[in-house]
Amino acid sequence: MYESITQIRVRYAETDQMNVVYYGNYAQYFEVGRVESIRQLGYTYKDMEEQGVMMPVVELNIKYLRPATYDDLLTVKTQIREMPHDHRIEFHQEVFNEKGKLLTAGNVKLYFLETKTWKKTTMPEAMRVKLQPYFAGNPVV
Repeated sequence: MYESITQIRVRYAETDQMNVVYYGNYAQYFEVGRVESIRQLGYTYKDMEEQGVMMPVVELNIKYLRPATYDDLLTVKTQIREMPHDHRIEFHQEVFNEKGKLLTAGNVKLYFLETKTWKKTTMPEAMRVKLQPYFAGNPVV
């Protein structure tokens, strides 16, 4: 399993009249967590796109447990629990406040698609090589 941690400070513009983070902003927090998790591997979305592969979101599930408010420092935990073997990848994500309380949890499914044709493809080999050590029991395909 691969896991990464990213921190985000809640900006005023991300809150509603109750000083609570607007629920739609969690999708962006999840995206920041995914992008940074790949960067922490030593690979980037930009690298992937330059190699002709994109990753659109095809499913997003979020459960809201507690509110975040303006100026909170949030910790986004992002996990890839299974090594992708086909055109799909799933990220499991949790958002915690500074006290370590779980605020939000969810998962996001994305597809690997060829940029030019939008046809399903597999994970780029360069990303596979970076991710493989976290799945020692699974051989490189």
